[in-house]
Amino acid sequence: MSSSAVKRKLSGSTDGKAIKVGASPATTIHTAVSGQTAGTFDEIWLWAFNSHSADVVLTIQFGGTSTPDDDCKVTIPFQSGWVPVVPGFLLQNGLVVKAYAATADVITLSGFVNSITD
Repeated sequence: MSSSAVKRKLSGSTDGKAIKVGASPATTIHTAVSGQTAGTFDEIWLWAFNSHSADVVLTIQFGGTSTPDDDCKVTIPFQSGWVPVVPGFLLQNGLVVKAYAATADVITLSGFVNSITD
């Protein structure tokens, strides 16, 4: 049996560029691979940048909207460079990663997906 991992852009990204996060409704970041085939997943990596003049709370909805089961709140320090926010979590079955911020249009998310099959 052979396994593979192919690096891909986030499905919510245009040409691999960073995604600007709004306040409401949540911004779609990535839609995971469809189906529940064992050994087939998207490994999602995200970094956030805050261009605002103050810290901003970012909420990542990882496949759902139930707090705290699916939500993760992270305070992104202002002007501190790219901050890791999703360190390679696995997702499948067409679930969607979304994000929203306490202040609109000052947080950008960048990253990639490793499409994994084993």
